[in-house]
This record gives sequence, C-alpha cells and structure tokens, in this order.
Amino acid sequence: MASVKQFQVTFDCAEPERVARFWSEVLGYVVPSPPEGFATWDDFNHSLPPEDQDSWFACSDPSGVGPRLYFQRVPEGKVVKNRVHLDVRVGTGLVGEERLATLEAECARLVALGAERVRLLPADDENESCLVMQDIEGNEFCLD
Repeated sequence: MASVKQFQVTFDCAEPERVARFWSEVLGYVVPSPPEGFATWDDFNHSLPPEDQDSWFACSDPSGVGPRLYFQRVPEGKVVKNRVHLDVRVGTGLVGEERLATLEAECARLVALGAERVRLLPADDENESCLVMQDIEGNEFCLD
C-alpha cells in the first residue's frame, strides 16, 4: 500500500490572490513563477476567459517541506466556523510568559497584515496558551 507523500491545503475564498498573498506573508511562503510563456501572473490571468480570471492562486513553502496552499474562488461567503484550520506554530517549546510574549508579538505582526485577533485560550492542565485568529476573509486559525 502506497503512502501519501505530499498534500495541499485548499481554501475556498472570494479573492484568491489576496488571500494567498496574506498567507505567504504569514508563513514565509512564496508565489510560484507564472506558467511558461507568461512574464507575470497578470499576463496569465488576462489570457483566461473572463469567467476564469482571478479564480485561483497558490503559494508554497520555499523549502519544499510544508504543503502547497491553493485558494479557489467560490460564489458563497463563509457562514460557519471552519471544520479544519491551520495552527501556525510560533511558540513551540515555550511556556508561560515567554510563550505569551511570542504569541502576542506574532499576533501584532499578523494584525498589521489584516488578520483579526479573536481570543486568547489560556494555558490549562493539558495545553499551553494559544491565540485564535481570523485571516483577511474570516477563516479561523490559531497561533500556537
């Protein structure tokens, strides 16, 4: 039985390029080069039929370790909590005040990019603190 080696995470959204560029900044990901024969993504986009323009965008981990993120335009807006979300691991190995300070610093950076802070989940007997946030289209994620 073959094992899965790679996967991508797909986001439904209204503005794929905008959301992809946000997540690129959050994670240090890069936007791949435009398809062969096109100097820019805008050139590629304008070559598509009008109904397909701005319909998707992607970004990837420059090291090749993390999953590719794919963003696809959908007509409906987000109306309920995500069933799956990303945990952005910025506080791994840290505890107490040091962890909180690291989470708060990253939260401030992401808020400046357009994210929204939702709430702090304080440490308990089983888990360290984390911050629940939303990206620029309201998708939940955690700073962990």
